[in-house]
Amino acid sequence: MKFLKFDSMLFKIIITVVLASFIPLKGIFITLFKYLTGISIAILFFMHGAKLSHKKIILGSNNWKLHIWIMCSTFIIFPFLGLILVWYDPLSVSSEINNGFLYLCSMPATVQSAIAFTSIAEGNVAASICSASASSLLGIFISPLIINLILGLHINIINIDKEIQQIAKIILQLFIPFLLGHISRYWISQWIDQNSNLINKIDQISILFVVYSAFSKAVTNGIWCQVSAFTILWIAIQCTILLFFVLMINYFAAKLLNFNRQDEIVVLFCGSKKSLANGIPMANVLFPTSTVGIIILPLMIFHQVQLMVCSYIAQCYKRNNKI
Repeated sequence: MKFLKFDSMLFKIIITVVLASFIPLKGIFITLFKYLTGISIAILFFMHGAKLSHKKIILGSNNWKLHIWIMCSTFIIFPFLGLILVWYDPLSVSSEINNGFLYLCSMPATVQSAIAFTSIAEGNVAASICSASASSLLGIFISPLIINLILGLHINIINIDKEIQQIAKIILQLFIPFLLGHISRYWISQWIDQNSNLINKIDQISILFVVYSAFSKAVTNGIWCQVSAFTILWIAIQCTILLFFVLMINYFAAKLLNFNRQDEIVVLFCGSKKSLANGIPMANVLFPTSTVGIIILPLMIFHQVQLMVCSYIAQCYKRNNKI
């Protein structure tokens, strides 16, 4: 069954986690990987900026009602549902896992898979490109603010100085490379279009660097003594519940807002996704290295759940369109 196909990137991340569990970084290699991770994150966001086309943004940017709702789903509804999940918490999981759920809910939408599923379902691809790209760009600024706000509310502490420092880090390590990449598109757009496979590999290598560094530190701090197989199963169940409610809210919102079928598809796929590609590097900036491994666990699991479920939904829309 095609919709149960396992995401190859997530498989590579799992292999990296296993490798870090048995061969964690030690001594001088910790410092070496710290610099390699910083450089790889800068390259990752430079490439994201270089891939963003002016024409595609303009083509899909005229449906403001659609884009505003998707931003509300991504940056308001998701965090609200995350707070409910953390507040309910019947198993009393660790604070790091709960923070991971809140972090997951604060992330921007994924770009590639949201557009791909919209295309498969025969939705409004131009609008999905615009909305997903805008979410990814705005998320560089909005996501750190949201995570600081909801984590501050969760532990009753809001540290303004810490927020300012983190935003400065985000601008320096993520936004400036993104902006430079987008500006350089004028000169390298043809090369970017011709070497998309190479760029995807660079993206993957950058993420794997971050994962290896994060889990090496987490293993040293005893992550597998804190996270059991039952906890991972519980995270998967929570992620499925979260995705179900978000999909339902977006589906009924599309009906209430009188979106046509093509725009309804965009709302479902752009309003229900969270970016692993943005989330892992951003976690490396926002959180201490010792906690990053646990923090990104819910995001990693949600990523696979959303791919499986949304792949099935996209195929259903495609079949219905042919009836």
